[in-house]
Amino acid sequence: MLLAHGVGGRQDLPIPFSAALTGAILALLVSFVVLGALWTEPRLGGALGRTRPLSALIQGAVSAPAWLWIWRLLGLVIAAYLCVGLLFGPDRAENPTAGAFYVLFWVGLVPLSLLFGPVWRNLNPLRTLHLLACMALRRDPEQGLRRLPAGLGYWPAAAGIFAFVWLELVAPDRATLRVIGIWLAAYAVIMLAGAVVFGSRWFDRGDAFESYSILVGGLAPVVRRRDGLLAWRNSLDGMAGLERAPGLTVLVVVLLGSTMYDSFSNAPIWVRFIQESSVPAPVMGTAGLVAVIGLVLAAYLGTTSLAGRWGGTEPGTTAGELAHSIVPIAVGYVIAHYYTLLLLEGQHTLALLSDPLDTGANWLGTADWTISTAGNTPAGIAMLQVTVIVIGHVLGTVLAHDRALALFPRRTAVIGQIPLLVLMVVYTVVGLLLLFAA
Repeated sequence: MLLAHGVGGRQDLPIPFSAALTGAILALLVSFVVLGALWTEPRLGGALGRTRPLSALIQGAVSAPAWLWIWRLLGLVIAAYLCVGLLFGPDRAENPTAGAFYVLFWVGLVPLSLLFGPVWRNLNPLRTLHLLACMALRRDPEQGLRRLPAGLGYWPAAAGIFAFVWLELVAPDRATLRVIGIWLAAYAVIMLAGAVVFGSRWFDRGDAFESYSILVGGLAPVVRRRDGLLAWRNSLDGMAGLERAPGLTVLVVVLLGSTMYDSFSNAPIWVRFIQESSVPAPVMGTAGLVAVIGLVLAAYLGTTSLAGRWGGTEPGTTAGELAHSIVPIAVGYVIAHYYTLLLLEGQHTLALLSDPLDTGANWLGTADWTISTAGNTPAGIAMLQVTVIVIGHVLGTVLAHDRALALFPRRTAVIGQIPLLVLMVVYTVVGLLLLFAA
């Protein structure tokens, strides 16, 4: 398993840190000025009337009921195949389970959701198992023993995401089959129990990975409309139409803060601190993870509260209203931070998947694959990392501006956004610092 996700230290980057930072801040400032001058009315909101249906041929192929079952069964088959290595494979580096879980699944879910929307809803094997059980018992899968509390919102998903990133970044022996197996078994029990109690709607908000896919999928250019048709849309419409609910702010902050901590944990200063500390590494790692997420959350809550006061609206509601604007920033950090991991370790994992029992088999025909950089160079990757971080912040600025126009009175809308602009600049500076220091 690769320990570093970037391309190296600052000497590998094709541009100086000062130039990257100056360019990023100028992009945000110019975006803010242009938006303030030209974007004077709310334009985003996920209005499906502005979508353009896909061709009739594609509609017929992917709208058939059998198509949905193909995805459900595919999710079950993939999960069963991965369980072969998890349950019966040797617990050593040649086992593909850790790579499949941490790289192909966790990181790979981002590009899939960006392209096709919340794909994990259809692939989720736990949702499919619950559906099959309900069909066998002739029960409505949406009906549970109790109604899902409206106040629950995304809180279970936020807790699940934190539990996963703690496992990925902090837990001792996190690449071993025993640790992965225990975590997955506990997660499956909790998810299925929640579905029994609250029905299949539990997965929409309780399943961390479905919520993760839903957040990222809000930026997808394709959406299934309420009439069942697949259509092209403005990705910003999709993100602006993200349904607000309790816990959404914490969920997006955990995604952003955990990625920042992952970058920080690879910085030499933190590595030396952990090595020289008398406190066990998992304790220090947990404290560091919580601290970084806490700082990101505190900065966000403080800034949005100030924006609410300056903008002339209720400060307590601003954080939830603007939470969607953090999603492109988090996605930008994930792509920048994990791109090389998915590119290189992803290929290695696909090769290992042909032989999950490490017997010399080649079940998938990928055992002889060699790792390729696919034409990527360190300079090109570094430029990509800087670019996606900046794009994420610019998109976040656009989303925040549009929502501020709907949230604040017109005379104070631009003033109310100044604290948000400062927050975007701070996040950009921190993100680039972590990128260059990794």
